[in-house]
Amino acid sequence: MSGLLANFRNTIIVSVILSLVMIVGYFMHAGGGLVFLEAVFRFVHVFFGILWIGLLYYFNFVQIRMMPQIPAELKPAVSKYIAPEALFWFRWAALATLVMGVLLALSRNYLLEAATLGLAGGYSPDVDARYTFIGVGMWLATIMFINVWGVIWPNQKIALGIVEADADAKAKAAKMAMLFSRTNTLLSIPMLATMTMNQTLFG
Repeated sequence: MSGLLANFRNTIIVSVILSLVMIVGYFMHAGGGLVFLEAVFRFVHVFFGILWIGLLYYFNFVQIRMMPQIPAELKPAVSKYIAPEALFWFRWAALATLVMGVLLALSRNYLLEAATLGLAGGYSPDVDARYTFIGVGMWLATIMFINVWGVIWPNQKIALGIVEADADAKAKAAKMAMLFSRTNTLLSIPMLATMTMNQTLFG
């Protein structure tokens, strides 16, 4: 067992295989169909969402706060090895979360209603509030996604030296990346409130 768990790739492979066993079990129980597909979309959406937001919280709860306390000679270990790897999973998990969220909304026939905050075809609070709430969450997540790919990643490439720049440009890029990462942290909690509570209260 220790040999399996000591290897990250093998651990993930076994975990995915076990997950596929569960998915096949659900398929056999549900008999396939659109509802089963929605369940798969939700599972993948949540998985990548956890990876994305988990890394966002790692950056903000741990790395950004602790970097000033790390001795200068040790900082390259973070900036050259840990941060680029974390940013790889961070940005692609953001993309996968968004794509799977859109597919889920399409499969459940509420993408237009959510995108318009329930205003498509008029508004009835008793009927459309669910779309207003989930729509706000979807727009917050979309803003966060744009921040990741449009601001945080381009500036992190400069700050980490992946793109060549002078010291002033690196410092400016690092600050910009930090501010937009903090913006995403600010938006993430209300976004998560809408995503989790909407499913519980409206189904």
